[in-house]
Amino acid sequence: MRRWVFAAVLAPTLAWASARTPLTNGVYLRPGDDHSLYVRTTFGLLISHDDGCSFRWVCEKALGYGGEFDPKYAIATDGTIFAATFSGLRISRDGGCSWVTATAGPSDPDHLAEAWIDAIDIGPDGHVWLATAESAKPNNLFESADNGVTFQPRGLFSRTVWYKSIRVAKSDPKRIYATGYQVAGVAKAHLYRSDDAGATWSELPLADAIRYGGTPIVYVAGVDPANPDVLYLTSAGASPPSGDRLYRSSDGGRSFREVLHTSDAVRDVVFRKASVMVATLGSGSFEASDGVQFARLATAPQLACLAQRADGSLVGCGANWQPDDMAIATSATGAAWTKLFRFGELAGPLRCPAGTLAHDACAAPWRALQQQLGAHAPTSCPDGSDQQVIPPPARSAKPRSGCCDASGELPSGAVVVGVLGMAFALRRRRYRASRQLG
Repeated sequence: MRRWVFAAVLAPTLAWASARTPLTNGVYLRPGDDHSLYVRTTFGLLISHDDGCSFRWVCEKALGYGGEFDPKYAIATDGTIFAATFSGLRISRDGGCSWVTATAGPSDPDHLAEAWIDAIDIGPDGHVWLATAESAKPNNLFESADNGVTFQPRGLFSRTVWYKSIRVAKSDPKRIYATGYQVAGVAKAHLYRSDDAGATWSELPLADAIRYGGTPIVYVAGVDPANPDVLYLTSAGASPPSGDRLYRSSDGGRSFREVLHTSDAVRDVVFRKASVMVATLGSGSFEASDGVQFARLATAPQLACLAQRADGSLVGCGANWQPDDMAIATSATGAAWTKLFRFGELAGPLRCPAGTLAHDACAAPWRALQQQLGAHAPTSCPDGSDQQVIPPPARSAKPRSGCCDASGELPSGAVVVGVLGMAFALRRRRYRASRQLG
């Protein structure tokens, strides 16, 4: 594994908007669609509908957020895009052009329209689950059975807990796990489980098994798609100075054992047919054939995100510049990785009708972004990323590989950052806003 700090030498910073270093840090898939990728970046959302050959951009302003923040996304089977932000859940039903803010049902009027949505998941039954982490209002879990049109609170009302993660078991939509952080009184991490789709909840004890960081926050990192009793939990910052500890439970969260500690945050946990993979950016990536004994992968790029497609292939977030030269990479096994996309191949803003939010908000910032990245559309693949996603495209035998490489040179006018500055940016932990402690 090549150390991420070397990327600092050649990575440019953006001179517009939040001036964040351009990075990929999340990848999301649409169930039933073999060809679409949704990639989170430090400058907005990238969307591809041609296996990653071409990508188009949705700017932060259209999505409804800004600053040092990265939304959590979920994609529904019909192509609806959900973006969890610090000021509500943003929803697009036309592939990313138009966005609205979700509201709850009559039993909780207007709360979701302003709430910090800190976690989101979509169950195998299509139900959308949210968790809030507001400091000024009570928090709860919410469920939508109508694809985000309305939401109902689901029985974890609290004035003292900020909810940090939620996961629905793929093999059982009634099995829900959630975690929270108690901010009033003695700081404490909480783990909850429901076996009846949120009708009732049990709190599962953590204190004797889990080591914590300076702030006791845990996240449900993944639930085995074949067994709802097998789950992984990360304890944030519990491996000083900036790493996490990973725990595994095989009895539905009643007990845990530590299986890995890292020197950087755990970014993703992916269940494969015969193994479990864990991605980190600063300390490498790991795989365990038994789900317990993890070994470091020797040849993985800088994996700031990791996901598995329906055919078993992997997609990960690498370093756009050195040492990886691939912002999005793919691998059949996790051993050898090839480029899907670099920032210089960005095709442009998402093609949307005039009057839609993405069309009107993203045109002006695109000119600055294009100059900074030296972006031009790839020429060796059809640019299908402007096609609005409904329904799923037909399956094809087209190989999943990248297209044209952009020039290896830095774009003109790019600001070259120093090693220390980039190291600070990459080691930045999860975003903490002024109204959040942890």
